[in-house]
Amino acid sequence: MERDDQLELYGFVADRLKDAHARVRTLQVPEGVRMALTRKLLVITAAAKHDLADAARRLERFMHDLDEGRYPEDVHAEGSP
Repeated sequence: MERDDQLELYGFVADRLKDAHARVRTLQVPEGVRMALTRKLLVITAAAKHDLADAARRLERFMHDLDEGRYPEDVHAEGSP
């Protein structure tokens, strides 16, 4: 039973990661913001290899932030140190 739950969670996280990458690709944001969001997704993907439940929680927070319009700052914008 536990293995079935783990496989279900893995499928859920994989599908949500695909959705998240697709959303990030279509956002109308500066390239630096898109790169920062993509890096966050790569970190979540790497975390999924070690702690799937934690990665699922992190991914849900990431998606919630996207829904709320909370994006990282563009570190490559003019005027940045």
